[in-house]
Amino acid sequence: MTNFLLRRCRKQGKDVRDPAVRAELARIASGVGIVCNLLPAIGKLIVGLSTGSVAISADAVNHFSDAASSVVTMFGFRLARRPADRDHPFGHARYEYLSGLMIAVLILFVGVETLKSSVERIFHPQLPHFSAISMAVLIVSVLIKLWMMVFFRTLGREIDSAVLLAVSADSRNDVMTTSAVLVGCLLGRAFSLSLDGYLGLAVALFILRSGIGLVREALSPLLGRQVDSDTIEAIHSIVLAHEKVLGSHDLMVHDYGAGSRYASIHVEFDADEDALVCHDIIDDIEWSVLEKLHVNLVIHYDPVVHNDAERDAMYRQVETIVCDMDEQFSLHDFRLVRGAKQPKLVFDVSVPYSMLPECRSIKEKIDEAIAALPGDYITVIRFDGK
Repeated sequence: MTNFLLRRCRKQGKDVRDPAVRAELARIASGVGIVCNLLPAIGKLIVGLSTGSVAISADAVNHFSDAASSVVTMFGFRLARRPADRDHPFGHARYEYLSGLMIAVLILFVGVETLKSSVERIFHPQLPHFSAISMAVLIVSVLIKLWMMVFFRTLGREIDSAVLLAVSADSRNDVMTTSAVLVGCLLGRAFSLSLDGYLGLAVALFILRSGIGLVREALSPLLGRQVDSDTIEAIHSIVLAHEKVLGSHDLMVHDYGAGSRYASIHVEFDADEDALVCHDIIDDIEWSVLEKLHVNLVIHYDPVVHNDAERDAMYRQVETIVCDMDEQFSLHDFRLVRGAKQPKLVFDVSVPYSMLPECRSIKEKIDEAIAALPGDYITVIRFDGK
């Protein structure tokens, strides 16, 4: 079904990562999730009540929560399509992340309730009665969840949706828990053992583990997670494809939800190049990134001075100082400013994020090394993480 949906969109000339197309595909996926969760949920609830199995009943409740999650996903994507307004100039695409957080919280709630019921059954054990129909319901449920796992994973990767990937992971966990319940039922029936409470406990722990992972995954983009490396490489590739571009650095991408990303980057040009020509190239790059990656890029123009012997000599010496301090350090955006009283070296140093708190002591060491060089230079150093 996934391939059918994707082929249909591409035949119509649609980009599956376009916000409107993503929302339509997500709506269809949510409908599939509601139906595919309700069917096994009803079947398991009937089996759980008829056999007295708290493990199967807990698994049924988990499926009902998954169906509710699909409803939340549907509304989350719908709200995410709302256009920008005065109060939210970057749009409402983060509703998708918020819907993922709501799903995670719902899963945690179900896990806690299942844990309570299972512990109670462990202290008051009962031997459930299973039939061939009960086994068939569990087996069919596993097969449905296996299909859902593949369906949501494939579609989630295609449209870059963390919510659908979370649903896929949840379906995978359901396969594991239902399989454990099925095996436990067979063992309990064969050896007359009351494993129901322990199986329910295992289901609860799987649900809680999944919920905690989904909470982390949902919070990460809301807290400003770094975008994927493929997007970063793609932006640099588009920028550096222009022959007059000498280099790029200080790329920052702000994620306001799928289809609503804003970025800024410094791009270097020869200082002798015509400013109007550089401006046209910058416009071309910004439009190309928006068209190909759906990222709104703003470029800071960095003119680089060539054929300045003093500047080039100081650049080489400062670069050696910085790189000798730590092989993870790098130097960029280097300028020599000849002030009225004292020449100034202005540059950026990239360091690992873990070392940003040490910037003051790093600057002191750099200043000390530069002070030993010929000339009387002062420094203006900006540190950025990588």
